Amino acid sequence: MALRDEKYARFQASLIPTAAPESIIGVRLPDIRRLAKSLSKEERREFISDLPHRYYDENVLHSAVLSLLTDFDEALAEVDRFLKYVDNWAVCDTLNPKAFSRSPERLLPHIRRWMGEAEPYTVRFGIGMMMRYFLDDLFLPEYLHEVAAIRHDHYYVKMMQAWFMATALAKQYDEALKIIGSRELDPWVRNKSIQKARESFRVPLEHKNHLNMLKI
Repeated sequence: MALRDEKYARFQASLIPTAAPESIIGVRLPDIRRLAKSLSKEERREFISDLPHRYYDENVLHSAVLSLLTDFDEALAEVDRFLKYVDNWAVCDTLNPKAFSRSPERLLPHIRRWMGEAEPYTVRFGIGMMMRYFLDDLFLPEYLHEVAAIRHDHYYVKMMQAWFMATALAKQYDEALKIIGSRELDPWVRNKSIQKARESFRVPLEHKNHLNMLKI
């Protein structure tokens, strides 16, 4: 509460419609990350064991604490426990344990498990981890098909699929274009992927022009 910014809380409430406005304290993310780092190991352990939290900002702090974990097995167990309580895109997208970046190959079967769940923010988290770790040196075309095959009605799942595909168009254009051109994607996701790619500074103009012709 000492870090509260009421104006920022109102701004956050406008961006995160699935979070109750009264649950948002209004603490900026850099302050939350500094707070997470300032806690002792015992304080972190005590805090993350106390679920569910009352405030949105507490969930962001929980994500920030888990993101500091360096042991893969511990991080995986804590993420699985916490995902059940994630109910908005902002908390979901803040969660990224250091341990995962050190062993991304070990993460792949769990990414697939998360993407196959029913809970929308668990699915979104899985797609986000696939995007973060498997569109560069570890990329295989099959990963594009796995994300394209997801059928989920939730808006924030579809948005993450589109973000994934737009990022793939920036990093793995030839393979990603096959997915866009094949109409393998949900039509809404396809069009949103094209829109986001055309808004990206990482996609060349000639690619943007071609993508514009592929909208449904």
